[in-house]
Amino acid sequence: QVQLVESGGRLVQAGGSLRLSCAASGQTFSSYAMGWFRQAPGKEREFVAYITRSGASTVYADSMKGRFTISRDNAKNTVYLQMNSLKPEDTAVYYCAARGGPGDREWRKYYYWGQGTQVTVSS
Repeated sequence: QVQLVESGGRLVQAGGSLRLSCAASGQTFSSYAMGWFRQAPGKEREFVAYITRSGASTVYADSMKGRFTISRDNAKNTVYLQMNSLKPEDTAVYYCAARGGPGDREWRKYYYWGQGTQVTVSS
């Protein structure tokens, strides 16, 4: 079992930046690929980015490329999402998730989830 707790979400103006954190506890953090997903009201859960177990590889949704950066610190059992040039359409609840094996864009393939953190971008 892995427990995940996100933090860092808040209200920010368009063009601003935020860094989300996801702290993990439980089984060996480095055994899990980590993903960030988001869900806006009335919309399906959406892939944002994932990072492999070692942190050597990352994958992003097209709309986030160049603006968002996923990283991890296995010594601190934490995964981060740096978000720059935020837009109102980035407003959503952001979730981190963990899965054994390789990362994946499909949220249903992730075993463990945090409770989410709200990001609101004002225009």
